[in-house]
Amino acid sequence: MQVRVDRAACRVLAQCVFTAPDVFEIDGDDALVYLAEPPEEFRDDVEQAARACPLQAISLE
Repeated sequence: MQVRVDRAACRVLAQCVFTAPDVFEIDGDDALVYLAEPPEEFRDDVEQAARACPLQAISLE
């Protein structure tokens, strides 16, 4: 699974962080950081995070 975040669309509203904290987090500069290729065990959480993003900035491949 490949995770992509559209940085132009992302406003760091953090819904993904709440939904999949093992994959997404906000760093000390208030920027979103994430695992681009998370382990398969996080698939359900990542799919839920993509659906939860109000700006639809997360895509999966």
